[in-house]
Amino acid sequence: MLRSLRAIWRLGRVLVHILHGVWVAWREFDGASAAHRCARIQWWSAKLLALLGLRLRPDGRFAPGAHLIAANHVSWLDITAVHAVCPQARFVSKADVKAWPVLGWLITAAGTIFIERESKRDALRVVHQSAEALAAGDTVAFFPEGTTSDGHHLLPFHANLLQAAVTAGVPVQPLALRFSEPGHPVSPAAAYIGDTTLLQSLWRIASADAIEVRIGILAPIASAGLDRRALSQALRARIAATLGIASDTPPA
Repeated sequence: MLRSLRAIWRLGRVLVHILHGVWVAWREFDGASAAHRCARIQWWSAKLLALLGLRLRPDGRFAPGAHLIAANHVSWLDITAVHAVCPQARFVSKADVKAWPVLGWLITAAGTIFIERESKRDALRVVHQSAEALAAGDTVAFFPEGTTSDGHHLLPFHANLLQAAVTAGVPVQPLALRFSEPGHPVSPAAAYIGDTTLLQSLWRIASADAIEVRIGILAPIASAGLDRRALSQALRARIAATLGIASDTPPA
């Protein structure tokens, strides 16, 4: 009973925070400097994690200048966790996220690049758009697994978007994300897989005790002299080693 009441209290505060975020983005983002937008994105993301009872533990430093971030994918909260430590990152996300109530609008306002994953033509467009953003000095981030895993394994990595880093001549920085909670080195509450809906995931996370999200910020890999498949293999091996996961499934 107390756990349910705590979850309801957390979710009520999260709703207020989301609506506040919409108000801030609507009032301040149009014409705001990049530094101001980043400060607001970082504040909003860090507070959302705190309101849900999550503790953020980053380890490492992000590369300076333009670079492509590649991270394993566990939860819809992955973007929020990364934005809490790297607010300048422009994520590549599946297009149906735009349809999420309220959150979809906020994700769009954060500069997200959307992709229709079923369309090869749209994938080519996103590669070109990402390469242009990197060449302009932006930080672009994506999930090479393409969808969420249960956190115990890594899915095959898709290498297509890595072509953007090769084309722009920028390094790729791997991130290793892990959600844990007391008694569970890999949090079952944070897993966002199968038929789990966003509302179900929100309730599980808000009901959990002391979820911790660790972000291993690993050394960047230079793209010069590598093709996208070689980059994908190197990224997957580094992330798997950091998470203590066997890297025996070849990249897609």
